[in-house]
Amino acid sequence: MRDDVRFLGALLGDTVREQAGQRIFDLVETARRTAFAVRRSEADRDEVAALFTDVPAAEVIPVIRAFSLFALLANVAEDLHQERRRRIHTAAGSPPPDGDLEATWARLAETEPAADKLETVRSTARVVPVLTAHPTETRRRSVFDITRRVLDLMRRRDALRTGPQDRVTEAELAEVETDIRRQVLTLWQTAIIRSQRPRIEDEVLGGLQYHEATLMDVIPPLNAEIAERLGCGDRPVVRPGSWIGGDRDGNPYVTGDVVRFATEQAAALLHQHYAHQLRMLERELSLSRRVVDVPTELRDLADSLGEEEGELAAARKDVPFRRAVSVVRRRLAARETTSSSSPGSAPGAAHGDNRDHDDDKAYTSPAQMLADLEVIDATLGECGAEMLRTPRLRDLRWAVRTFGFHLQALDMRQNSESHEEVLTELFAMAGVSEDYAALDEDARVELLLRELSHDRPLLGPRAELSELAEKELGVMRAAAAAVDLLGADVVPHYIVSMCGSVSDLLEPAVLLREVGLFSGDPDEPRSSVRLIPLLETIDDLAAGPGILDAALAIPQFRALIRAQGDVLEVMLGYSDSNKDGGYLAANWALYQAERDLVEAADRAGVHLRYFHGRGGAVGRGGGNSYEAILAQPPGAVQGALRITEQGEVISAKYSEPRRARRNLEALVAATLEASLLDVEGLGDRAEEAYGVMAELATLGREAYASLVHEDPGFIEYFTTSTPVAEIGELNIGSRPSSRKQTSSVEDLRAIPWVLSWSQSRVMLPGWFGVGTALRTWIHERGEDAADERLATLRRLYDDWPFLRSTLSNMAQVMAKADMGLAGRYAELVPDAEVGRRIHGVIADEFELTREMLLAITRQETLLDDNPALARSVRNRFPYLEPLNVLQVELLRRYRAGDEDPAVRTGIQLTMNGLATALRNSG
Repeated sequence: MRDDVRFLGALLGDTVREQAGQRIFDLVETARRTAFAVRRSEADRDEVAALFTDVPAAEVIPVIRAFSLFALLANVAEDLHQERRRRIHTAAGSPPPDGDLEATWARLAETEPAADKLETVRSTARVVPVLTAHPTETRRRSVFDITRRVLDLMRRRDALRTGPQDRVTEAELAEVETDIRRQVLTLWQTAIIRSQRPRIEDEVLGGLQYHEATLMDVIPPLNAEIAERLGCGDRPVVRPGSWIGGDRDGNPYVTGDVVRFATEQAAALLHQHYAHQLRMLERELSLSRRVVDVPTELRDLADSLGEEEGELAAARKDVPFRRAVSVVRRRLAARETTSSSSPGSAPGAAHGDNRDHDDDKAYTSPAQMLADLEVIDATLGECGAEMLRTPRLRDLRWAVRTFGFHLQALDMRQNSESHEEVLTELFAMAGVSEDYAALDEDARVELLLRELSHDRPLLGPRAELSELAEKELGVMRAAAAAVDLLGADVVPHYIVSMCGSVSDLLEPAVLLREVGLFSGDPDEPRSSVRLIPLLETIDDLAAGPGILDAALAIPQFRALIRAQGDVLEVMLGYSDSNKDGGYLAANWALYQAERDLVEAADRAGVHLRYFHGRGGAVGRGGGNSYEAILAQPPGAVQGALRITEQGEVISAKYSEPRRARRNLEALVAATLEASLLDVEGLGDRAEEAYGVMAELATLGREAYASLVHEDPGFIEYFTTSTPVAEIGELNIGSRPSSRKQTSSVEDLRAIPWVLSWSQSRVMLPGWFGVGTALRTWIHERGEDAADERLATLRRLYDDWPFLRSTLSNMAQVMAKADMGLAGRYAELVPDAEVGRRIHGVIADEFELTREMLLAITRQETLLDDNPALARSVRNRFPYLEPLNVLQVELLRRYRAGDEDPAVRTGIQLTMNGLATALRNSG
């Protein structure tokens, strides 16, 4: 790996010298050497800063680009090395690692789960990664494509260098290395980020690029394998989801037009995929009726659109399988779509599929297309062509089962305050209630249930609404139109943010009824859209089980859940709970809430499905997904899991097919193991463990609050020592950085909260307060009991996946922190005394947390249990030093009123470069 990093770094260095000139190259090299000297304690940090003090912003831009692109290329080298290590271990006969499905199948075969448990999982298994937009993932499609090409070429180089050497190999190697050099040059001459704030439409297309690059190809064969090994028939377990274009919580730019764009673009991309696969299949299935005995069912399908005309048609009479595939392709192309560039044209027009169609033969549902493909599949087996059923036809059939005609499930999300405001307006206009917002909870629920007992709309066709109400209903009308066109699975969920009561949960149903997505009936209410409460703050998490009990006690709501298969979904928000109470308190509140919600669901006889709102950073629920899922409390997984994937983590996981397959396997493997095996491992010590953790969480919350919520200088420190203000000002992402125009931590969105701390290398949300909590708990009963209490924590760390995962994730985020660099950001605080004081508090807590963590884990360093990350930190972090130093310098200039556009661009580039290098920063 070091050789790969050096090779790519040398190519980049040559490119910088050739393109930017010797002076810039020398500046980059001097900064690099000085940064490494700092890491070796052979130089002072001020020496790095001094290199850029008087350098014009325009000249530091290429320096920032050089270090940012190095981080991007280092990611390529690390990804390649992971593949190399897996290949070596496999060749050596090593058992499959945790997270591989082969390891899971072996565990299940060894333990033989109870038959009833296994049958339940077979019928409920579902794993849904949900892609969401993120301000640091502003990488352009061209950069995405170049990076993939570099990885492919580096694979080829690796194979040539490790194989037998001869003149031909040497020539091929030289050609490959020239191609890599060419890609590095292209990368240098390509803008890394957009020059303007990305529109939501840009983010929609950015999310879809992962479907095109990997997911549409990777998910179907994975589902085929799972179905065969798990025995779940034709049910696709892995299905993709998205928030991009449907999540309007705090985002005023999500409109009905955006919902239409998101659903249409996804459908159009999927149509192109199907059309391509059908054309390839048509070429491959050249079976002649003069050679094989073609079953009648296949002949009927081939002739179902009538006789073709011309010489080609005469020739094609001999190849009925090709003609049958052609029927499928023509019926698909005849589907009316709104995703084409011109109204009414077919989605395959650009691919030669827009011929004369018999429109009444157009597919109206994926089931019809699948039925035709099943005919082709079955008759291939009857003809003795069993091998031709795989892989393309098998994968196409599984694609239709998985993606339908919509590709991904688009979630709608809005906060409860908006629902209340809109319904207050609608109820007043309809004469239902003069002031809904003024009603107490019981009165609200009574009114809502009355409204949901019939289908009579509140509004007439000419009703004049406020801008907010018109916009909210416009989004829902667009969702209803998408359901009519693409099926119920295109918009299957409605998430209620900040859901703190039963009325909060019921309010969206009234709005859904207005657009036909909810049918009111006291005994049999129906909706294809699931209402999902999002429990975000620590208080909401604690109140969640009570809300569920109260909602499920209402006959109408219980009847709705029954009509939806007795499945109730609850979303757990990792971000706001962490921002609210700190790392320990948030993690324990989530664990407790899951246990209590499971009990509430069991009391009502419903199947509970969790949706985990995990961000990329540990401070937002990030970390190793496999370990995190296994760390859930008993009964919390139950065969099904939805989980958000965000920001640069999406690129790290899904930009390349092999990595996408591994990450999806890890999600499925952990879901199955957590559902079918005893992974908690506490036995009769559970109550003791829960009691210890509850005490630690309380202590951690107090320590966290003493700084974040109680220190009078904290807000000034946070807003001026980090780039949080610039995240909102400099076109980083489409969404505003705050829900409201305030400086309150409570109103700040979780992404900029965590992103700001990661940029300044503090990483505060992922660890602050833990050290104080651990030390206090160990010593609060005196020194005589301290050793015994430390031993207790060590036993729990060894035996309890929850505590082990919590502390391991914390160690990973702390390894990426740097209190020395954080001190440079502290110098940006206008009140120098406040800056020094609070930085001192943070640095002292950091050292204490590291000390306590190492005492419990009995490790010598933070990353003893993660050598791959330790190697990554060691190899690449000196390259981050110049990016952080330059960001501080440019922030200082920007805040002093420097209006040079290069200053703004430089700050954006440092943000992107640091996010790329840290890989899970927000």
